[in-house]
Amino acid sequence: MKTGKLSPDELRTLVLGHLGVRRPEVLVHAALGEDAAAIAFGDEVCVLSTDPITGAVEGAGWLAVHVACNDVAAMGARPVGVLATLLLPESGEPSQVLTLMADVHRAAVELGIEVLGGHTEVAPGLTSSLISMTALGRVRRDRLVTSSGARPGHALVLTRAAGLEGTAILATDLAPVLRRHLPPGAIAEAQGLRGLLSVVQEGVAGAELGASAMHDPTEGGVLGALFELAEASGVGFEVWEQEIPVLPLTRQVCAVFGADPLRLVSSGALLIACPDGPAMVQGLQARGLEARLIGRVTERERWLITPSGRQAVGPVERDELWRILERAKGEG
Repeated sequence: MKTGKLSPDELRTLVLGHLGVRRPEVLVHAALGEDAAAIAFGDEVCVLSTDPITGAVEGAGWLAVHVACNDVAAMGARPVGVLATLLLPESGEPSQVLTLMADVHRAAVELGIEVLGGHTEVAPGLTSSLISMTALGRVRRDRLVTSSGARPGHALVLTRAAGLEGTAILATDLAPVLRRHLPPGAIAEAQGLRGLLSVVQEGVAGAELGASAMHDPTEGGVLGALFELAEASGVGFEVWEQEIPVLPLTRQVCAVFGADPLRLVSSGALLIACPDGPAMVQGLQARGLEARLIGRVTERERWLITPSGRQAVGPVERDELWRILERAKGEG
């Protein structure tokens, strides 16, 4: 099997038909396009999500906390805490555990959440450390937002910019390659984009402003998130390529590796569907949050509108990051 997330067909065939007993208190069940679960507790809802970090090395503990909490926030919930699972190879050192946990602690302090527990183990067969993070959050039941609430006629809004996480990872893990093409200041700035990967404020604000659906564009980038949100909601979409914000720095890094920034892992952005796009953008901007109207929800077909015409959008089978890292490993 190829590295990266399972394809939608693989998920349907191998995973989603084996989910145990369907419980009545579960408000959001496991489904294609849903990155978190929601369980009713009276007037409040407990939201849970879990994610591993496998494609980045430096700062993996910090990134794992933010990625998991982003999925919780994409349902409008405020994170409360995380559970960390650390698996280390037999060649690992105690200093690696300390580094990972220091990163986890730093991210938790930034978000004002607690590390609730987890598991640590030295496991046979591993060649590098693996960290998986489960985040827990809470939200009022009437503020819960899922990926399945988008309806034809709703607007599509994107916060911040596409490809931020992928840009930061490439600038960190493949800095020697970039030094042959970009000045040191540009590489350092790209590495610094890692500090922009939380969307907790955007998720909570989006729910307060009336979002009908939200999705965190991680692996597969913005186009992957659009497809997954459309699948969860049973709708189509039309988005305008020239309106999707991409930082010039991201374009420069992507140009070095021949990458598409719209298919590059994009933690730090949040995709929002809502009845009133201009009002959502204005409301987010009033809170000091960057946002742009990028398209609309349609009945069925899924299109990216480019200067040269329309392109059909399907599932992103493989994130650009995996392709680049594997090619670099082969060349190294």
